[in-house]
Amino acid sequence: MHGRPTHGVGRNVGRKIMGTLGAVALAAGLLSACGDGQEPPADTAATSSPSPEESTRSQDPGAEEPEASPSEPSAEASGDGADEGTGDGASDDADDGTAAPDDAEGDAGDAGDVEGKNDGKRDDGSSEGDDGESDGKGENDDKGSKDEEPEKPDYIELGEDSDRVGKLQQRLKDLGYFVTSVDNAYGAETQQAVFALQKAGGLYRDGVVGDATQKAADDGLVPQAQTSSGKVLEIDIDRQLVLAVENGKVVKVINASSGNGETYEAQGTTYTAYTPRGSFAVYREVNAMHSSTLELGDMWRPKFFTGGIAVHGSSSVPAFPASHGCVRVSNSAMDWIWDTWGAPSGTPVVVY
Repeated sequence: MHGRPTHGVGRNVGRKIMGTLGAVALAAGLLSACGDGQEPPADTAATSSPSPEESTRSQDPGAEEPEASPSEPSAEASGDGADEGTGDGASDDADDGTAAPDDAEGDAGDAGDVEGKNDGKRDDGSSEGDDGESDGKGENDDKGSKDEEPEKPDYIELGEDSDRVGKLQQRLKDLGYFVTSVDNAYGAETQQAVFALQKAGGLYRDGVVGDATQKAADDGLVPQAQTSSGKVLEIDIDRQLVLAVENGKVVKVINASSGNGETYEAQGTTYTAYTPRGSFAVYREVNAMHSSTLELGDMWRPKFFTGGIAVHGSSSVPAFPASHGCVRVSNSAMDWIWDTWGAPSGTPVVVY
């Protein structure tokens, strides 16, 4: 009689032990499937939060480099070329691959942009180490800042679309800088006009409208003409500008790029990329895309004024000398010279 109860108790105890072991094994399996409860590494904690505000906190605003301003569109061949191969700088330029920080081409000094954009994203009151927590506090704390618009930087640069860009465009247009469209979008054409303004004022040519550039626009800075009578195309080599002048008044200021002073070879002959100074006149014009006879590239609607040197349109007009000797302006500016202003054969061209 005492044997059965003892045996039954043994079986019951065995079942309990097996049940306990099974529960332990199951719990261990669940922990393994959840990643063992590992916390994210410290350097990725900021990106683990679903909140966009928190996702930027691990970045050092001052360490990022801004994207370089794209340069002037280069869909067309932008090389300049000499036409007739005379020895006096008888070439113009093939596409040099440089892009203007306008139409090509951009630039430095923008690190503050990154800082400005991140300033409004640090208002959740939590430390960087809080991002890895799973209690959701970081997400809830940021709800108030999601609806806030980030502050605009103190400067205007390529790519911005805003009312203040429209005001800048209108101001430049009123002053005579080459702007055809007031559309609130800082694109290649606006950048070319800003380059011209910065050149006229002796400012840093980066296409970024900071305090000094804005002041130049507000003050109505426009370069002065060197001639006093007639319709003249003036080319300022030192400031890299083309001026359309009528009876001593500057009616249009255009960004330009002339010879860079370097030597180059074309068809077995060595030339210097030089734009001569002096008084000339338009003696030949080609109302089409013209290929250099020295195989240096194509020129849009060139107006030749000495030897193989011409003012012509190009898709690459940087803020510095870059051609083989010709004077580059944007294609749209060259269209304006042809179709609106004129400059037919015989028009004086003064280079200084």
